[in-house]
Amino acid sequence: MGDAHADIVWEPLLTGNNDANKLDSDEEDVVFERRESDTTHSNTSVKLSYAESIEEAGFGLFHGLLLVICGWANASDAVEILCVSFLLPTARCDLNLNSSDMGILMASLFLGMMIGGYTWGYLADRRGRQKVLVTSLTVNGIFGALASLATRFWLFLLMRFISGFGVGGSIPVIFSYFSEFQPRRRRGAMISALATFWMAGNILAAGLAWLVIPSTSLRFQLGGLDFQSWRLFMVLCAIPSLSSALVFKLAMPESPKFLIETGQHTEALRVFRKMFILNHRGSLKPFPMAGLLHSLEDRQETASAVSREVKSHRLAGFFRRVTDPIRQIFNGTLASRSTALTIIFYCISFGYYGLWMWFPELFKRTEDGGSPCANVSRSRSESNEDCYPVKTAVYMEGFLTALASLPGNIFTIFMMDRIGGKVLLSSSLLVSSLSVFFIWEVTTKTQSLIMCCVFSGVSVISWNALDVIGTELYPTQLRSSALGFFTGVGRVGAIMGNVVFGQLVDTNCAVPILCVSLLLLTSGLVALRLPRTKQAELT
Repeated sequence: MGDAHADIVWEPLLTGNNDANKLDSDEEDVVFERRESDTTHSNTSVKLSYAESIEEAGFGLFHGLLLVICGWANASDAVEILCVSFLLPTARCDLNLNSSDMGILMASLFLGMMIGGYTWGYLADRRGRQKVLVTSLTVNGIFGALASLATRFWLFLLMRFISGFGVGGSIPVIFSYFSEFQPRRRRGAMISALATFWMAGNILAAGLAWLVIPSTSLRFQLGGLDFQSWRLFMVLCAIPSLSSALVFKLAMPESPKFLIETGQHTEALRVFRKMFILNHRGSLKPFPMAGLLHSLEDRQETASAVSREVKSHRLAGFFRRVTDPIRQIFNGTLASRSTALTIIFYCISFGYYGLWMWFPELFKRTEDGGSPCANVSRSRSESNEDCYPVKTAVYMEGFLTALASLPGNIFTIFMMDRIGGKVLLSSSLLVSSLSVFFIWEVTTKTQSLIMCCVFSGVSVISWNALDVIGTELYPTQLRSSALGFFTGVGRVGAIMGNVVFGQLVDTNCAVPILCVSLLLLTSGLVALRLPRTKQAELT
């Protein structure tokens, strides 16, 4: 198409109905016109869809920077969630917690995430992904740090709940935001690469815990508060979220797909231009803006009028519109996939978070040898003397378990676009189920650690595949709301998993472990009912 002297100009062309009631639907389509000219050929005009515009913007430096920034946000969520599990073996003494209290504490985080997931997801589909990410990450970081000052259990519980509300927003929205910048053929690998940053956050949290919590030299007095090392650990864990919010605020654009869907075509073109410039550094291809801005001037007044009408309409039916995305994802052709994903998110969250959040505590119970379920009487009679001095082996084992997810992450990056998310999701869930069964069956500390590492390495494949599938199964105007809803369902599973573990880990810990194995098996079979999405175009 043209030679090296060709100039490329993109202009937005509106097709379909501009009526306010159609603004959020698929009735309106926006394409961009690419005009190429040179000194030997006549001008030609080609209409480009959103997907084609993404392809024309190229793939390069912009996407590398996007991966690092979004990945850091994803890692910050992992740090904030998992830090609680690492501090509890020590903090439980200072806060006078029993196993049931610890289960409720971890459940409160997921309760906040459940409420935040749908709330932020709804706002992201209406107000924009970038704005929601900045706000939710800030809430996460601020209240995560404030929890370090809590001296009462109820106050600590409240701070963790609000922090979870922030985490619940950034997790689903970050994947919607990231996927909407990706070329179709690279989307699976890129989302898998983004998901690997969860592993990085897990390793960071485990490494910080290993470095900070056992260190008695980091303890100091803050007024009348004995600021133990685990409190400093919580403050450090809030830094990734706050720094990520700052970067999104100062440097990151809004999703071009969202801008197009909401009629902000000038802004969408500016984003495409930024992508084009960064991805084509050193290239002679120009991306002139003069024609684009001129072509939109006659549409600005109409777009503003439509926006005002839509806002009035939304305010009038606020509660109906809040629940409308749920009705849509369980309607028509989306109903079967939504039902399957509801089951999968619940089962995998119950299993993964129910078990993973208790790994440090289970490792602590294997310090004298044997399996985690063999030391029930000792764990029920623990006192403050059992918390100090801190046993570093607990955190070393947590670090090794986190590190064990690295092979699974590398595997998904290279195989996601070749095998497809559906196959990876189902097979990894079935293997995870088997590994959890053997966690209950083993009889030594070493065997227990090995099976936990196997579970870590395989279960991360399930999460990565689920992240890819979730972004590809729903259209733009429902994507964040759908992911927010399903992660909310997952939070219910995580809450139940932690409550069940907290209630039974001291009396019959085989029951929750075998329950996790059964639920992972169920979700692996249900995953076979999902449609195939390998390299599908985003709608």
